[in-house]
Amino acid sequence: MIEDSDKNKIIENELDDICEECKNIDESVTENLILSGYKLCKSCKLSKTLFPL
Repeated sequence: MIEDSDKNKIIENELDDICEECKNIDESVTENLILSGYKLCKSCKLSKTLFPL
């Protein structure tokens, strides 16, 4: 079976647990990426929900 290493690198970069908003490393980033499609930690997700500007 041929393995696509470029595709694997892209997936690794997306699952790096770094929040796009505050740039902190948090385990909840990957969870929120899977659930909502956004790379946000719990606190940034909450602030975006309460203050959607």
